[in-house]
Amino acid sequence: MATPLLAVDRLTMRFGGLIAVDALSFQARAGEITAVIGPNGAGKTTVFNCITGFYRPSEGVLQLTHADGKGFALTAMPGHLITGRAKVARTFQNIRLFAGMTVLENLLVAQHNFLMPTVINGLLAVFGLGGHAQAEHIAIEKAKLWMHATGLTARADDPAGSLPYGDQRRLEIARAMCTDPELLCLDEPAAGLNPRESDELSDLLVRIRDGRDVAGRSSILLIEHDMGVVMRISDHVVVLDHGRKISDGTPAEIRADPKVIAAYLGEGDEDEVAA
Repeated sequence: MATPLLAVDRLTMRFGGLIAVDALSFQARAGEITAVIGPNGAGKTTVFNCITGFYRPSEGVLQLTHADGKGFALTAMPGHLITGRAKVARTFQNIRLFAGMTVLENLLVAQHNFLMPTVINGLLAVFGLGGHAQAEHIAIEKAKLWMHATGLTARADDPAGSLPYGDQRRLEIARAMCTDPELLCLDEPAAGLNPRESDELSDLLVRIRDGRDVAGRSSILLIEHDMGVVMRISDHVVVLDHGRKISDGTPAEIRADPKVIAAYLGEGDEDEVAA
């Protein structure tokens, strides 16, 4: 059994009198891809917003534990510390790149926490002293490795906004991985992709999980409506319906669960509830 990386214990999120997530508990284990699925209105993105600090849960505990045993109570941390210290990175349903910046610049911006301490040495940085030149070199090399891993090397100097849609999706993932996350949270990364692009994405996520032919390794928490992608690459699947967990197991177990089949045959509300 893999080590639990993220423990979600009775997570509850209320918006006024509406319960978007209702006493949800599950674990995402280290070295695995965990998918959170469910029909529209199930509260999947609300769960992500709680994990990554965009929402403060009404109740419950979110505990992240690194491989070295260091623990982080995510519900007690500001959002920027969840990224910087707990090492949780995220992408969104709607692409949020810096469209006017180049591919390379997007990947360097992601490493600002690494570069900023050398910049504040002041004038030394202007003359390439104080360690900034070395830090910048390291950041550029990491960016190059992720551009290679995502097939974007030839587009390094192109504005991110000019990339085809599938390339933008991969750039978002590369940018998140430049922060060296312990947990990579992906919100519908296959949305809008054609079958070939979905296959390429699936291969990239497996390589990130396994640390194979990429510049780093990360466990993955995934929201996805493309069941082909989910069943092909996930180690563990959690199914929500109207904010409650209705199933939790391997892809084979989920595929055969009558409660899951019934939920997907029904009609849901909008996936997200505005505060």
